[in-house]
Amino acid sequence: MKKLTLGILANVDAGKTTLSESILYSCGAIRKIGRVDHKDAFFDTDKTERERGITIFSKQAFFNIGDFEATLLDTPGHVDFSTEMERVLSVIDVAILVISASDGVQPHTETLRMLLAQYNVPTLIFINKMDLSPTDRRTTFEKIRHQYSKTCVDFNLSNTSNEFIDELSMINEEFMEYVLEEKPITDEMISKAFMNCEITPCYCGSALKQQGVEELINGIKTYSKEKEYGDEFGARVFKITHDDQGNRLTHIKVTGGELNVKDLISSPDGEWSEKVEQIRIYSGTKFNAIQKATPGTICAVMGLTQTFAGQGLGTEFGIKAPLIEPVLTYKMILNDKTNVHEAFLKLKLLEEEDPSLHIVWNELTKEIHIQLMGAIQLEILTGKIKERLGLDVSFASGSIIYKETILQPVEGVGHFEPLRHYAEVHLLLEPGEPGSGLVFDSQCSEDLLATSWQRLVLTHLEEKTHRGVLTRAPITDMKISLIAGKAHPKHTEGGDFRQATYRAVRHGLMSTKSVLLEPFYRFTITLPQENVGKALMDIEERFGTINPIDNDGTISTITGLGPVSTFAEYSQILAAYTKGRGKIVLKNGGYLPCHNAEEVIANKGYNPEEDVRNTADSVFCAHGSGIVVNWRDVTSMMHLERAWYPDNTETESQDEIVVHKQIKKEYASMIEEDNALKAIFERTYGPIKRRVIYDKKPNTTPGVEKIARQKPAPPRKKEMLLVDGYNIIHAWDELNQYTNTDYELARKLLVDEMVNYQGYKKNDIIVVFDAYRVPG
Repeated sequence: MKKLTLGILANVDAGKTTLSESILYSCGAIRKIGRVDHKDAFFDTDKTERERGITIFSKQAFFNIGDFEATLLDTPGHVDFSTEMERVLSVIDVAILVISASDGVQPHTETLRMLLAQYNVPTLIFINKMDLSPTDRRTTFEKIRHQYSKTCVDFNLSNTSNEFIDELSMINEEFMEYVLEEKPITDEMISKAFMNCEITPCYCGSALKQQGVEELINGIKTYSKEKEYGDEFGARVFKITHDDQGNRLTHIKVTGGELNVKDLISSPDGEWSEKVEQIRIYSGTKFNAIQKATPGTICAVMGLTQTFAGQGLGTEFGIKAPLIEPVLTYKMILNDKTNVHEAFLKLKLLEEEDPSLHIVWNELTKEIHIQLMGAIQLEILTGKIKERLGLDVSFASGSIIYKETILQPVEGVGHFEPLRHYAEVHLLLEPGEPGSGLVFDSQCSEDLLATSWQRLVLTHLEEKTHRGVLTRAPITDMKISLIAGKAHPKHTEGGDFRQATYRAVRHGLMSTKSVLLEPFYRFTITLPQENVGKALMDIEERFGTINPIDNDGTISTITGLGPVSTFAEYSQILAAYTKGRGKIVLKNGGYLPCHNAEEVIANKGYNPEEDVRNTADSVFCAHGSGIVVNWRDVTSMMHLERAWYPDNTETESQDEIVVHKQIKKEYASMIEEDNALKAIFERTYGPIKRRVIYDKKPNTTPGVEKIARQKPAPPRKKEMLLVDGYNIIHAWDELNQYTNTDYELARKLLVDEMVNYQGYKKNDIIVVFDAYRVPG
């Protein structure tokens, strides 16, 4: 059978869960319709959901609908849980948007419309609670079409009526031509327009009384089409959960090929490879274990520990970054007897399930910070932490989450070349439109850098939260393009490009002018006309901007933009001076330049050059060892020529070219010297053999590599002095004092001492700085 993934979305209290119950009952998936107020709804399985009567976690049900094996994904309707809802949008084929007839299009409904358009999801609308609507069906539909979109068509009309045909004719030119030529518009034509998001079929009814539900189901069967999938394995991760036994479950949609139990799944960069232990098909709280998942299947996989929401597996390249993000961060207050580090590790399990939490340990203040959408989420999270982790926590008042972007395009360069490693990356950073987020692209020739390395660079760009240089806030509204890169045929490994990519981003940020951004609200204020003057004065004092004012003689409506930091608590002030007659509706307005940037930057006191975890410096190789080059000097030592020039500077000046060539000549001589030393070493001790970690022969499962045995090192021909670098540093008080501030300096001082010792003793010394993969 064909497969179809349905997602059901709504503003809170629109009747979404009730409609889900009616659809499942009509399709034979459940025998009895549950109700939210009776606390027996099929999807509301969580204790907190039943108590509060709201959906908090997305869940799924499996059933048949016509020729389709359908999976219905229920999503939260409350704005505080929008991030949970958005994660589902990346895997659904068709959306059902529920709008209350009495409430109409709410601010959160407009957010859903924007998200559905961004994810390009075909949408049907169910106008619910018609039995409670004060107006007739046609008037209600016209009102919602005016508020929502001109693509809305009333599918409760007879498909032969003039009204229905007239509405269809306004959708596209093809429909218009058919109407003018008096040709019938077929279901196949409507289906094509629907799947291309050109038309939004609307159905009216009452989910509670099962009115209009059958018509909606018929519309889904008639106009939905199964997506086309490839033959190679691909999947998109949309959720991480843990079952009652604590098993980690990765919820995915298979988008190509097949997934079998015992298959090996690997990350795009090949850094990890894990076996699928079990594949589950969930329906409510129950599941069936299957041996094979085919394209279009929504399933939960057990055995994967490295996955995260938004990640692509196999051929599903790239990471889906969320469009909705929290704008407030809270400091967590723990019990005095609680071990902070153990608590932090426990809390990271919750972050796996909800990545938007961004649980962060602040090393300087020894505090745990967490990002949230609002007060309801904060209250529910506090209870969840107590119930699941056994921790008593409270939270300090929320503070604003800032972001950063750039004002001018710039080329960033990252070079990573410690001994027997090599990668160089050139990135073009360009300012984007407000609200565009981060966009990644490759404009690099395959002749310069192989496609596999280019894809790896893009993966590394997407996998990390890159920090700005003003306050260490995340960067946004920027296009980052790979424009040049270089690998070594023998010495380059995947991790080398990670280091070079991170440094190139940071180098670009340090080399141009940045601007601090803060979150804004789009506000709508309705209040008596006599209070307009006070409101306008308040808006100006709060650094807001307004659009032309609407008024009907007694009530005025003011719309505009204002910073979250100044408007978050304005509703209480408005209610006070209007004696309860004034109301304000706030919705996400995106990030715009901060109104008090200098003050915020000064208070943060951030020095980007001291941030060793986000360094802009590069590592070059000279005389057999890696040397750290300050970011200001990287362009004079880079191996590739500059790949981008500002519009007013076509080429480098002649002096710059001479200096650049001289430095490269000196660097080339150092490489020749290193090669000579290498030749002497190999004549004495035999050829250098690199440790083999992965067998390069491809496995039958796409994206998977077999682990090979480590080859033994060649026997030593003479006695050597082997120095364990980090143990010596920590045991030597003179060097240990630098470990809290600058590990690079401590390593350099140790190497200098060993060089002096070698010169005095005339023996051979090997200094080893090893590293281990550990959590965090």
